[in-house]
Amino acid sequence: MTEARHIARHWSRQPDGRLRCELCPRFCALRDGQRGMCFVRMREGDEIVLDTYGRSSGFCIDPIEKKPLNHFLPGTSVLSFGTAGCNLACKFCQNYDISTAKTVDRLADSASPEALAQAAKRHGCASVAYTYNDPVIFLEYALDTAAACRDLGVRSVAVTAGYIEPEPRAEFFAAMDAANIDLKGFTPEFYRKLTGAHIEPVLDTIAYVAQETECWLELTTLLIPGENDSDAEIEALSGWVLDNCGADTPLHFTAFTPQHRMPDHAATPLETVLRAREIARRVGLHHVYAGNVHDEAAQSSYCTGCGQKVIGRDWHQLTGWHLDETGHCLSCGTRFAGVIEGAPGRWGRKRQPIRIGA
Repeated sequence: MTEARHIARHWSRQPDGRLRCELCPRFCALRDGQRGMCFVRMREGDEIVLDTYGRSSGFCIDPIEKKPLNHFLPGTSVLSFGTAGCNLACKFCQNYDISTAKTVDRLADSASPEALAQAAKRHGCASVAYTYNDPVIFLEYALDTAAACRDLGVRSVAVTAGYIEPEPRAEFFAAMDAANIDLKGFTPEFYRKLTGAHIEPVLDTIAYVAQETECWLELTTLLIPGENDSDAEIEALSGWVLDNCGADTPLHFTAFTPQHRMPDHAATPLETVLRAREIARRVGLHHVYAGNVHDEAAQSSYCTGCGQKVIGRDWHQLTGWHLDETGHCLSCGTRFAGVIEGAPGRWGRKRQPIRIGA
């Protein structure tokens, strides 16, 4: 099995002898044997180690649209994997069995960065996604895998909450070709009450990726009835994205399903998601999508020049394509925002679990 313990980056020694992790804004200060809030970064002697390096909760080939990324190599397949733990404590987590795991026993699969990259190449995947739990907390494993992928011409995709400090943030996103960052709400109260975190570092990360990197960026907001779905909050969130990321940044509004620590909360109606989409479009965002609900019109992409549907989608299945090989609308020639390289992929909506091995 691949060695699980790996010396971590981004920590310092404190005057009282503790070692302070400086990966994320929690700044966990650890004595020997203690773990950080994320669970996977721990002090071992005079070092902080990542003890899930090379180990995963599973590997699966997905459509890239499931991340969700609608403007990055549409129709292609992506090899997805995660580890265990998280540095947020979202009461509404959709992968809580992984993110809240306090044991590495559920990390049944193993793969070195090189084996992961080779598996992606072998299976014809255009990219590897660091997902399921937040890749920020397994930064060393993600960076080494991204480097191995780049050597083989495979892209890297981060699905993250963006809760990371500036120095590791620069290192992390320099290795990523695309990212979907969760903007979970738009008030400090929402973040404090439902995620156990602060909104400011997340906004800083989103603005940084949009303004200072070459990483393709899309955003996702899970709408929870009565918590972050008011017209005023949606309008404010959309206006911030417009001002800080630009009108062509895709924004996905997705529907909440009751689970984890909010099992009795109401599910999000389709009408709420569609209303949020219309508000964001009215504010000025060009590409706003509905997720976790079925509405083909709200899942498809449209030309900003002539309004032509340029990519049709039904859930994660492409149903239409009206772009040339360089990503320009066939009707008016307007460039479609995103990473388009030739014809679309043909992966479809299927999911395919795989085993890799070290």
